[in-house]
Amino acid sequence: MPKVLISDTMSSRAEEVFRERGVEVDVVTELDPAELEKIIVNYDGLAVRSSTKVTEKIIEAGSKLRVIGRAGIGVDNIDVGSASKKGIVVMNTPQGNSITTAEHAIALLFALARDIPQANQSTHEGLWEKSKFMGVELYGKTLGVIGCGNIGSIVADRAIGLKMKVVSYDPFLSPEKATSLGVEKIEFDELLQRSDFISLHTPMTDATKGIIDTKAISKMKDGVYIINCARGGLVNEVDLKTAIDTGKVAGVALDVFSEEPAKDNVLFGYPNVLVTPHLGASTSEAQVNVAIQVAEQMSDYLVKGVVLNALNMPSVSVEDAPKLAPYMKLSEQLGSFLGQVASSAINKVHIEYCGQVAELNTKPLTSLVLKGLLTPVLDSVNTVNAPNLARERGVEVKESLSDKIAEFQTLIRVVTSSEEEVLSIAGTVFHGSSARVVAIKDISIDTELGPNMLYVTNKDKPGIIGSLGGALGDANVNIATFSLGRDKNEGNAIALVETDGKIPNSVVNSVKKLPMVLQVCPLNF
Repeated sequence: MPKVLISDTMSSRAEEVFRERGVEVDVVTELDPAELEKIIVNYDGLAVRSSTKVTEKIIEAGSKLRVIGRAGIGVDNIDVGSASKKGIVVMNTPQGNSITTAEHAIALLFALARDIPQANQSTHEGLWEKSKFMGVELYGKTLGVIGCGNIGSIVADRAIGLKMKVVSYDPFLSPEKATSLGVEKIEFDELLQRSDFISLHTPMTDATKGIIDTKAISKMKDGVYIINCARGGLVNEVDLKTAIDTGKVAGVALDVFSEEPAKDNVLFGYPNVLVTPHLGASTSEAQVNVAIQVAEQMSDYLVKGVVLNALNMPSVSVEDAPKLAPYMKLSEQLGSFLGQVASSAINKVHIEYCGQVAELNTKPLTSLVLKGLLTPVLDSVNTVNAPNLARERGVEVKESLSDKIAEFQTLIRVVTSSEEEVLSIAGTVFHGSSARVVAIKDISIDTELGPNMLYVTNKDKPGIIGSLGGALGDANVNIATFSLGRDKNEGNAIALVETDGKIPNSVVNSVKKLPMVLQVCPLNF
């Protein structure tokens, strides 16, 4: 039974969900790094919120770790790179607190527009400064949403309900999705120029770090209002202070800061700067939701192999998992075959998904092809790190989908290129589960790949089959299956021979010496 450690305080529903789904769970919170490093060796999964720092050292110590789950969105406290290298899936729970965070942004929007915190304080002090707190209406104003994902789209929806005009900058927002949300998709500079209010809901990446700086602010309307409930590093706080000092920015509402906990900040003390201590996800409903979600996701992965909301590998939904299962074995085998027979460094990989498989989520299959391809030449390759390893080695990976296919209802074809050769292999799935190879180098063949195989290419001449069988028989190597193919009479031919045991090097050398043999490669799957 898989075992998970919950190392941060979260709803007890997480424990219940783990146990209900067949996962053993321990709850040990407030561990110092040394204590966590000592006990993590006992666990297959680690569930955290924001307090536990999952460092490279912790990850290295977790020899059994398969998954790290964050009950929340941000994973700044997890070394995702180190986890990926070790094949550990890192997942978060982006939907669990989406509504809560979006509502907090809308609350700050209202508070900014109507000076609510300042008016509240003034009234508590016995003052009646009605004329001092002259606000602005939201009706008819333009809200610029930077990042229109789970949270940003909810903010947009609520703002449209307030009869605001909503524009959004998000490179990943499709025109169709923008239309369905009722927002106008525009470029970043245009958003800055048109918006009366700007709300940030984008992840923190190299591209978005400091996205709101002096240059960006200079393009905004005079008297603009800025709200940030996403990540503190998105805003250059010093530049923002200057803009407030000059009156360019009329008001700011921040729930996140470049350094947290924010005990001191250049923006503190301004009456038109509203600040909250990272409360975006702080509702009782959200905390229960993210705890349940992280437990469900981690359990599904550990028990069923289902991957949802992973940050370092393609997702596989509950619905997709049984459909993809037969293709997963085939994909890895196709990649492994090419990785073992390639005679020079591969620089391009083209994976074609045709027919029924093209209708599925093919991203996990591509990861498996790359895993199989790289395993013969690299150590510690897994489905998590294979795409990154391919990029690091300069391998160009291309995928294509087609719903049309001539001979088979479903087919995966992998083509690799190097400076010296182009190789290809194609496979299909019969009867819903049987993975079979149907072509190698565009030569038709029909075989299943067994644990021990011998791949032979030769000129199509009489006697080669007998000579090959004789060489194996003389070495007391028993043949389990023998599959043949050729492109034309007396052209090029291939043979795939499955044996009952590993093929000795001496046998490989004997086969290489046979007349008309061009290549011999022992294979293991």
